[in-house]
Amino acid sequence: MNAKRWFNRFQETHGHQPWALITGGSSGMGLEFARQLSEIGCNLLLVSNQAEELKKAAEELKQGKSIQVKAYYQNLATETAADELLAFCKSENLQIDILINNAGMFFFEELTRENEGKALTMMRLHMFTPTRLCLLFGEEMKQRGYGYIINMSSMAAKLPCPGITIYSATKAYLKSFGKSLYFEMRPYSVGVTTICPAAIATPLYKLKPSLLKFGVKIGVIGTPQWLVRKALKGMMRKKRVVKPGFMNIYLPPLIAVLPHELVSKLWQKFK
Repeated sequence: MNAKRWFNRFQETHGHQPWALITGGSSGMGLEFARQLSEIGCNLLLVSNQAEELKKAAEELKQGKSIQVKAYYQNLATETAADELLAFCKSENLQIDILINNAGMFFFEELTRENEGKALTMMRLHMFTPTRLCLLFGEEMKQRGYGYIINMSSMAAKLPCPGITIYSATKAYLKSFGKSLYFEMRPYSVGVTTICPAAIATPLYKLKPSLLKFGVKIGVIGTPQWLVRKALKGMMRKKRVVKPGFMNIYLPPLIAVLPHELVSKLWQKFK
């Protein structure tokens, strides 16, 4: 579906410009979601714990457009984050029509007592808060009889590998959760779309810019612009899962058949 056509149909049906809430909306994939949604006329609520980037992104997105952009600084890795975010929306009289659970983090390390804090933060950020946001904002969408939810999982959900033990497990949770929630929300005309990208050229993985550029050139790494176009197209069609890219086809089966001894040796070399 053409994005502008979807936007016009939404306005005609519901009588207002849609509001999109984007977690992690100040940089990377979240900022690209904001850019593409702003181009078709959506109002934006950007949520992030990056204060300067958040302010800069909000100012940039408003320029030359007839939209509203609000920025909300928040640490999403707390037990009360989702409830506080809902309270903020109510105080601002914001009706969220599109919820994009995009905020995330990444580290490649052996799980130890020393990085237990990072692991707990990742679990809250990837599992607890998105679940709670889906519950709270999803309930309002159900009552209205329309709405859209995007949950950002990963191809890593199918790759339980050493070094990304917590990352792959939390992304597997998001994938399973989103695929099940799709059926629960469908009778209320609320779409739940789970996105499972392979590697994307964002700062999340902390790779050198030259490596990111090379990966994009040879087709191993996708661009945020490409992925977000695919994700929004899937959302507008209320698809259950979007798994773009050839790596989603050939890499998980390839990893699955690797001998365990080889995986152990590779881990000892790269950890």
